[in-house]
Amino acid sequence: MADDLGDDWWENQPAGAASSPEASDGEGGGDTEMMQTETAPIPALPKKTKQPTECFLLQPKETKVDATKTRKRKKKKITDVLAKSEPKPGTPEDLQKMMKDYYSSNRSVIELEELNLPDSCFLKANDLTHSLSSYLKEICPKWVKLRKNHSEKKSVLMLIICSSAVRALELIRSMTAFRGDSKVMKLFAKHIKVQEQVKLLDKRVVHLGVGTPGRVKELVKQGGLNLNPLKFLVFDWNWRDQKLRRMMDIPEIRKEVFELLEMGVLGLCKSESLKLGLY
Repeated sequence: MADDLGDDWWENQPAGAASSPEASDGEGGGDTEMMQTETAPIPALPKKTKQPTECFLLQPKETKVDATKTRKRKKKKITDVLAKSEPKPGTPEDLQKMMKDYYSSNRSVIELEELNLPDSCFLKANDLTHSLSSYLKEICPKWVKLRKNHSEKKSVLMLIICSSAVRALELIRSMTAFRGDSKVMKLFAKHIKVQEQVKLLDKRVVHLGVGTPGRVKELVKQGGLNLNPLKFLVFDWNWRDQKLRRMMDIPEIRKEVFELLEMGVLGLCKSESLKLGLY
């Protein structure tokens, strides 16, 4: 039978087939199965699922500008501090200390000592229970007799210093019970020229002057106001404005007050012809 197959059978076999017809049986069949097993596709391994990773949000770095803004927001204002503190009446020691602090940078030790005022030149300070009229009556009980004897022009017997024109008008209205028939003059810059005030002081006798330190200082400088007959100088010391500032808390007012004191006021105080009061 092998002979009948002849060459035709060998030619029709695929490459790699067994060398005899019996190759399809027995051991030959085992080799075919092995080849099929080896060439079978390998199943793909399941893909590993990615574990979720933690995410961290980075805080933006604070710049110098932001840091400055933060500090400014946290900074306490003087109004906040004053609003929480109880008001304390001013004392002569407060005025003396302010003078030393103001002049300490440009005065010698000897010059600073010359600024000291004797206790005898200070009137009783307001304890925050007085109205202006009641306080003036207490420090000057003989006012009626004193004003009747005053006849000198370009001068006043009592000078009240405050921080603004509006405050000056308030003080004038509140002292009605004390002033009586006294002649009162407004000594501030608002709507009133200094030349007009000089003329008014030269024409008539004035007993009381109420105004700001800047205008009073200008009148003294121009010769329109003579301080020598002055008997009482009262500072509106304890009153506070809408920002809770006293008149001496305002740098411009404080500067003008000290300049006014040096225009003969300190000398009059030391000679005990002039008394200082803190209302």
